[in-house]
Amino acid sequence: MNVLVINAGSSSLKYQLFDTSTDEVKAKGNCERIGIDGRIVHKVPGKDEYVADLPMPNHSEATRILVATLTDPVHGCIASMNEIEAVGHRIVHGGPYFSESVIVDDEVIAKLELCRDLAPLHTVPHLMGIRGCMDAMPGIPQILVFDTAFHQTMPEEAYTYAIPKELIEKHKIRRYGFHGTSHRYVSGEMLKLLDKPAQDTKIVTCHLGNGSSISAVKGGKVMDTTMGFTPLAGTIMGTRCGSIDPAIVPFLMEKENIPASEMSNFMNKKCGFLGVSGVSSDCRDIAAARDAGNKDAALAMKILCYQIKKYIGSFAAAMGGLDAVVFTAGIGENTPEIREGGTKGLEFLGIEIDPEINNNIPRPIATTCISKPGSKVKVYVIPTNEELVIARDAERLASKK
Repeated sequence: MNVLVINAGSSSLKYQLFDTSTDEVKAKGNCERIGIDGRIVHKVPGKDEYVADLPMPNHSEATRILVATLTDPVHGCIASMNEIEAVGHRIVHGGPYFSESVIVDDEVIAKLELCRDLAPLHTVPHLMGIRGCMDAMPGIPQILVFDTAFHQTMPEEAYTYAIPKELIEKHKIRRYGFHGTSHRYVSGEMLKLLDKPAQDTKIVTCHLGNGSSISAVKGGKVMDTTMGFTPLAGTIMGTRCGSIDPAIVPFLMEKENIPASEMSNFMNKKCGFLGVSGVSSDCRDIAAARDAGNKDAALAMKILCYQIKKYIGSFAAAMGGLDAVVFTAGIGENTPEIREGGTKGLEFLGIEIDPEINNNIPRPIATTCISKPGSKVKVYVIPTNEELVIARDAERLASKK
């Protein structure tokens, strides 16, 4: 089945076209600057990259251009739009309403509208992308795959915040967790590698990138995760502060005369690696600055390593043991020293990294065991593939329709 995977942003529409019979990516690209002027960057294996400046006043027109490019005799890879049998949409926040992927209908759209307050920066463009695809591809099943859905298995004691119950119910406040599609993919791949029944497994998955989250996956289901009501909680990130004493927020608002709207932007955009190092939000820049003698950059990396170690240990305690640790995403896949620093000192749990393998994973990155043969806990680097998960869910649900 040919499945088009869409990730809609406020002014962009990223896409990949999968042949799910082989998991082959037939085309990928991005419609950029939607609502400004418009540009498509389109790649098909074996062909030159195609870049064109085309008017894209809205997501509907961007989707129409996307489909026209996919079916173009020169730049495309399919003969007609009829070859696209399903569309899968990445949705960041499903709130308390969605615990699994769904086919779009009026009721689904109405529930997704209720998530605007929970994730306004993401839900609005998601809705535009969905409606754009429905306009450009009428009759083709549209499937929503939620980043929050995989975390819906958390027990009450893990997702409930200690605030009045009436406020929790009124505003739908709870730990939701994010990067769920990535955690789902890599934990699923790890399950295949462990020599024991899936229901008996205990895995910690570390999705480390500009945004980072760590999850405890027991028996194939999430027991706890570091991100919370929003993606701001958990570890230090590129520009996000991660979990801090909540009293710091009103303290800084009062002392620095910062209004609420600016405080949210401050914690999301000016903290994290950028705030601690004063150099950059990019881990590669931080490492280079540290190597040049910047102590603040060195501290930023130490904070991340310490927090990874802390969460691995606490999640092992929560699950009552540990079989495997997985590193994935940009930093997790590409930064050996973070993997080493995040597991060093956890030998008492049975984690023993092989430095030679850890520092010399071949490119392109493939699934690699980086723990020593005798390590009680297996440690793996597994490249994430959220788009493939979305494509598979879309295929499964569209086939039932």
